Amino acid sequence: MRMSRRGQVDPFIVMDVMERARAAEAEGRHIVHMEVGQPGTPAPKGARDALRAAMDRGPLGYTVALGLPELRSRIARHYGERYGVDLDPARVVVTAGASAGFVLAFSALFDAGDRVALGLPGYPSYRHILKAMSLDPVGIQTRMENRFQPVPEEIPEDAAGLILASPGNPAGTMLDKEALGALIEACAGRDVALISDEIYHGIDYERRPVSALELADDVYVVNSFSKYFSMTGWRIGWMVVPEAHVRMVERLAQNMFICPSHASQVAALASFDCREELEANLAVYTANREAMIEGLAEAGFSRFAPPDGAFYVYADVSDLTDDALALSAEILDEAGVAVTPGLDFDPDRGGRMLRFSYAGSTEEIAEGLARLKRWREGRRA
Repeated sequence: MRMSRRGQVDPFIVMDVMERARAAEAEGRHIVHMEVGQPGTPAPKGARDALRAAMDRGPLGYTVALGLPELRSRIARHYGERYGVDLDPARVVVTAGASAGFVLAFSALFDAGDRVALGLPGYPSYRHILKAMSLDPVGIQTRMENRFQPVPEEIPEDAAGLILASPGNPAGTMLDKEALGALIEACAGRDVALISDEIYHGIDYERRPVSALELADDVYVVNSFSKYFSMTGWRIGWMVVPEAHVRMVERLAQNMFICPSHASQVAALASFDCREELEANLAVYTANREAMIEGLAEAGFSRFAPPDGAFYVYADVSDLTDDALALSAEILDEAGVAVTPGLDFDPDRGGRMLRFSYAGSTEEIAEGLARLKRWREGRRA
């Protein structure tokens, strides 16, 4: 049977690494997971309890396409509490994870063949989804001295859109208000649609991230309950879109997804009342970050921009290899630590980079760092 050119996207390499790690564990080995980009903690207890109670009350059928009104209102309130933004709940669109939000955003903003810019290194699924939708992803080769974030003069002349991520994946770096404002202004002046990926908001350390909504209304913001709220497998997220775009996005959502999971929406609503548990999770990431920054340097992985948020370190390993995929396999086989090669995030330069995740338990991170140090010392011998 025939296959489309649109379907010929690159693999998501971290998933392949996870499978190799799973196979090693099936053989009885203990693998420390520094490849996986998800919290090691469950959904908050209050969220689980709320869903249990809702299921006891009766069936959970379709909701309206834009999501439960009470959840949309609670998300809008969140922007007032965290960012001082007075947000109309009508602009909030609940989605089946951030991934569905990107599909809706790309469908609403771009036509086939449009060129959409994004910083490299960056989340690989941006590129893959764009390609699958007959759009042309254009990578911006960001620099470590700019903390792996794009600057206005790097936006391609013919770009129809720009995707930003702050904190970003894989580097965990953030745009401050001045830098984000300059990018928003540059896009507005050239009719470039701006999509702000804010799924790691809440996981920040020395300063909080800036939402694009603090600076402009004419932007798309994508967020998720996966990271700070620790609900990856629940596949629930949200978007904020300009008022004039709501009905268009609603029509797209009706036809593409019908609605987000009712069960996940119930849990997501309750998760806003679980701040004590969620902040305890953040305290673990904070401790892990400190251990990772110190431990990687001791293990000989010292060239990276310290992360402002999220739970990753993106390290330059060009002193060891220009084939990070092979190096990650070597580290898995010899050290029992799963790490992600940078090729996922930057096809051109990622062969000299590794991403280390510190989303797991503090004990596992300490064990992984000790193994990396022993492996590096053995490699030098």
